[in-house]
Amino acid sequence: MAGCWWAVFCAILGLCLGQYAPDLISSLPGLPEMPAFQQWSGYLQAGPGQYFHYWFVESQGNPAADPVVLWLNGGPGCSSMEGFLAENGPFHLHDDGTLYSNPDSWNKAANMLYVESPGGVGYSYTLAYGNSISDSQVAEENYQALQSFFTKFPDFANNDFYVFGESYAGVYVPALAAKIAEGSATINLKGFGVGNGMSSYPLNDLTLMEFAYSHGVLGDNLWLSLMQSCCSGGNCNYYNNDNNYCITQISKAYRLIHGIGLNLYSLYAPCWGGAHYQSRYEADLSSLFHHYQFNVPVPKIGSIPGVPKCINATAMYVWLNQDDIRQALHIPSTLPIWELCSSQVSAAYQRQYMDMTPFYKFLLAQNLRALVYNGDVDMVCNFLGGEKFVEALNQPVLSEYQPWYFNDQVAGFFKEYKNITFLTVKGAGHMVPQYKPGPALKMFRSFLSRSSYI
Repeated sequence: MAGCWWAVFCAILGLCLGQYAPDLISSLPGLPEMPAFQQWSGYLQAGPGQYFHYWFVESQGNPAADPVVLWLNGGPGCSSMEGFLAENGPFHLHDDGTLYSNPDSWNKAANMLYVESPGGVGYSYTLAYGNSISDSQVAEENYQALQSFFTKFPDFANNDFYVFGESYAGVYVPALAAKIAEGSATINLKGFGVGNGMSSYPLNDLTLMEFAYSHGVLGDNLWLSLMQSCCSGGNCNYYNNDNNYCITQISKAYRLIHGIGLNLYSLYAPCWGGAHYQSRYEADLSSLFHHYQFNVPVPKIGSIPGVPKCINATAMYVWLNQDDIRQALHIPSTLPIWELCSSQVSAAYQRQYMDMTPFYKFLLAQNLRALVYNGDVDMVCNFLGGEKFVEALNQPVLSEYQPWYFNDQVAGFFKEYKNITFLTVKGAGHMVPQYKPGPALKMFRSFLSRSSYI
């Protein structure tokens, strides 16, 4: 009750830090008691006719001094409410729709801003899109949304600011960070972080074959055929090879990877609901061997729309579509139901950036700090590709590859370069804060505070 009383008091007198009264969340159905920290949900203007839904939670530490961190999920077309409710947000969901506090929430170290992007994703909406959406367009709209945020919350404008995200946010995050670094808006950008990111299509395809073979997915005969037909002079090309026999072998490998019921997001985890395809899964697969445009059959099955294969998002889908939740989060009643991932956005999306190296080189030259981290059992954006991507930036090495620890156990490995760190999280899948929440929070704290990962 104390949290509710304080929220009402702040709303009336306008005394809360970063207060924007119309978006203040005064109650959350399913949450037994409101927390001491304040939170807001509403809309940011992301350009003409673009309205991006946000959920902003203050730090549980010192909101006035702690950084502001923007979190973006990927897809393209997936909602950052997954990050909030299933990964690093302060509340998570039981299957019965009740909320519980996440002991490893990232708002223990920062003020966290979750934005559903682009328009058409989650509860974000657009009045302006034609038939396509592009990487550069989304970067500009995210930049506009950030300016809208700091107009609403000017008390946070001087805080250190970071952009974090995962999966296809491997494109969103550095593209947005470059917009901020180049732009005239006063945003105190200090760095960015990308988890299991789509940073380079060629490197992701190259290393996926090695990952699959070394984890027992590809047999010796297929591996040998791949080596013979796709490699020359010690270099292999699985990304855009024009050798017909090579393409045939890649197709065979692709069918094994996507067609036998593996959980691509976490290789050693089961598929929730069984080994069946769902519509969102096709979009994630389109990032793998993108050049060849292999056809992925997607049987029509009775499932919640917009949910990836192997992922249990039932509670999230039910909770976010309840009328009282929509009202608490200030969602217009005229909007359609919330979906985890939008097939319409995915279908309309135009991928422009196949390799994010130019963005990283530009940002590192601005003396901004970066963290590239990978759960090491993810096959969608595997850790070998992330490691090779960072290595290829040719930054001076500050510390060699070594283990880091959580609760006196090896939590993964890291290698530090000037302004950028590559780090693995042992046993984590595609969504690192979901699979390994404790180590993920330690990693996040260490990066923000510039302290040792060990």
